[in-house]
Amino acid sequence: MSDVRSHDKTTTRPETATVPTQALRSRIARRTHGQRHGPITRLMSPSDFGHLLKPFVFLDLFDNQGKPFSGFGLHPHSGIATLTWIAEGSVRYEDTNGATGLLPAGGIEWMRAGGGVWHGGGAGEPGRTRGFQLWIALPPELELGTSESVYLAPELIPRADPARVLLGTYGTATSSIKAPSPMNYLAVRLRAGERWSYQPPAEHTVLWTAVGMGSVLVPDELQQGELVAFQPSGGPLQFEAKSDAEFMVGSAVSHDHELVLGSHSVHTSATALREAEVRISEIRTRLIQQGRM
Repeated sequence: MSDVRSHDKTTTRPETATVPTQALRSRIARRTHGQRHGPITRLMSPSDFGHLLKPFVFLDLFDNQGKPFSGFGLHPHSGIATLTWIAEGSVRYEDTNGATGLLPAGGIEWMRAGGGVWHGGGAGEPGRTRGFQLWIALPPELELGTSESVYLAPELIPRADPARVLLGTYGTATSSIKAPSPMNYLAVRLRAGERWSYQPPAEHTVLWTAVGMGSVLVPDELQQGELVAFQPSGGPLQFEAKSDAEFMVGSAVSHDHELVLGSHSVHTSATALREAEVRISEIRTRLIQQGRM
């Protein structure tokens, strides 16, 4: 729903003296409430958490608070995949792969841009719309490949309570979307007082969580609109909901490649970026000829 040009910076704060134990201090690496711009809060970008947590390179929390929001017209991407999770409301979408429609709460949009694609969208039906959009850096073998768009209705999202498995595998549930590299991405809901434990796979040295609603204890309190990056650890991550809460959990094998940024793209080299920019320009020409721009 947003692009690379939109504020590649977040504001971070170090862990504070209120952290209760030395074990926790060694686990939490950084935390932030990001930077808000209208209905969108950018929690992660390559200049900060995205460098620490790659292949996860951007994370936006969007919430229109029920106010009208025109969204984003057709805009390009390359070298990345985006996953949009709709927690409440609905989102309209269109892309240059031929897809258009309305995605309801509980659904996801997956867009693997590869060597170039254009898409757009915004809030759907009147009322509050909120959720997360995650950007994932693609490995060299996929960053210039064909684009792929997948739109999944809520009933097609596998569950291993209390988690919905958006990417990867958790428990007995596996996402139907093939992740570009080893990773898990989960949407979790807990009622006040409920507890949940996440054990990341041993090779997943990247681990983070972002709270969309309510607050959770890990055991330090994480509040709505906060992103936390954790130090690698072999142990499970323990969550307890202080109030009814919704949060995202991501873990992955580290993306051991450079992040080369364009206006709308993230690639592993300047050469790959230049090639993708040519393809993006060619698609733009076709869109103009079709009267879509």
